[in-house]
Amino acid sequence: MKPLLLDSSMTSMAGVFYPTGHVFALFPDEDCVRQAAAALQTAGHAGETAYASPEVILEDIAQTVGTAGNPLPSLGAEGDIVRRMADLAGTGHHGMLVALADRDDPQAVAAAMASEGAVAAFHYRTFVIDDLIAPAAAPAAQSVTVGTHAPDT
Repeated sequence: MKPLLLDSSMTSMAGVFYPTGHVFALFPDEDCVRQAAAALQTAGHAGETAYASPEVILEDIAQTVGTAGNPLPSLGAEGDIVRRMADLAGTGHHGMLVALADRDDPQAVAAAMASEGAVAAFHYRTFVIDDLIAPAAAPAAQSVTVGTHAPDT
């Protein structure tokens, strides 16, 4: 597994983290990331994997949404997801970026990662981001509410 080096191919036209054709997952610690990479290799997944420490997530990925103190709405959910990643990285979570081939099943990749402790996984497709692992109950200190549901009136 190589270290994650953010480049322009991993961002949207607006510059927000959006690695089309990849799954990005977050884990409680580095050991879980390494175990998930081994599980993917054992399952026959041949795509490259890249490791992102909490520092890389906070210093490189989170910065793609702009000023942290001024979270402006984005056209899609990519800004909300990056802020969710930053919240998790702020509590010590580590990340793994997995390149998918056309034949790869993102659900199977997510299942393999979930069995090794992944707490979140996002599949980046053209114009769509799939949340592959249902989030646990949100802590009260979360910096962003993900979703676009208006309150019932």
